[in-house]
Amino acid sequence: MRQYPQLEFDLALLRSNADAVISRCRGMGIRVCGVIKGVDGLPEAARVLRAAGAAELGTSRLEQVAKCRAAGVPGPWLLIRIPGLTELPDVVALCETSLQSEWPTLLALEEECLRQNKTHRVIVMTDLGDLREGFWDKKELVDVCERVERDLPHVQLAGIGVNLTCYGSTKPTPEKMNELVGLARQVEQRIGRKLEIVSGGATSSFTLVHWGTMPAGVNHLRIGEAILLGKDLQVDWGIRDMDYLRMDALTLRAEVVEVKDKPTYPIGEFAIDAFGRKPVYEDRGIRRRAILALGRADVGELESLIPREPGLTVIGGSSDHCIVDVEDCPRRLQVGDIVEFSLCYSHMLYATARSDMRIIFKNQSAQEE
Repeated sequence: MRQYPQLEFDLALLRSNADAVISRCRGMGIRVCGVIKGVDGLPEAARVLRAAGAAELGTSRLEQVAKCRAAGVPGPWLLIRIPGLTELPDVVALCETSLQSEWPTLLALEEECLRQNKTHRVIVMTDLGDLREGFWDKKELVDVCERVERDLPHVQLAGIGVNLTCYGSTKPTPEKMNELVGLARQVEQRIGRKLEIVSGGATSSFTLVHWGTMPAGVNHLRIGEAILLGKDLQVDWGIRDMDYLRMDALTLRAEVVEVKDKPTYPIGEFAIDAFGRKPVYEDRGIRRRAILALGRADVGELESLIPREPGLTVIGGSSDHCIVDVEDCPRRLQVGDIVEFSLCYSHMLYATARSDMRIIFKNQSAQEE
């Protein structure tokens, strides 16, 4: 088994983030579904989230649920991608709850529950402007919730939910959350009982918890990135007073396989690169650069990797090579040296899904309650 590239999880830092997020949500009466899709459903990460008090675990892929169940990770499990009809046997077998947005799927879910002699809980999704999943017609949402309650004895209406920021970049605001709570009250009035869950979104909605502006009535969030990386809200959103979230729980390491002084502008006629693109190059003369045994096949976009060492700049690469400008690096890098990076969400997603990525875990006792 190759040693590099290598991804290290510091489970103690992961636990620190989980404790910080879950305790703040709990203080506002909000339960957290700990989402592990960003790390390919690693059982070690799942155990940390459960030990920290996540009410349930969530992911978008049934294979990850199966992997964690086989590893003995306790549920309950929430499927956070609306399922296809062909997935329903596994949805009922593996998950206690799922997100839903289509009446035909709900009907088929009832039939599958009957076949397996089980009940299954659903969170019916509304679309408040992000334009991904969910009922756009709010009357249709209320009608469907009533039909689930009245006509589907094996499907239990747990609540309603919303997704924001993931596709349409629509920002969670108190106004959006109040709209969601208002819809929940309409559903409750129609079905004659209180909903257990009003799910207000994902990591981006945690901003309202942080600022203390989350409206009463939202009692559930589906949070992954804020715990796993802690980067999006602090770096991409520019929130400066969230330093209780650690951004260094994951470390990517790659090995230097070449170090040479070379021109910075390619020589010859230009075509396209290996990914069908036409990159723009800046002529900075001859500079020292290193090639790392790491590529887009390992982490996706290379240019957004964050070197932990001063004087390093990722300038590009290919499927299996990462080219780094090291001219200004105080350390004189040589072949065989190891370079460390911090990650963005997409890097974490790609890296953990690679079967040949070496993953190691530090401070494993953080998985214990």
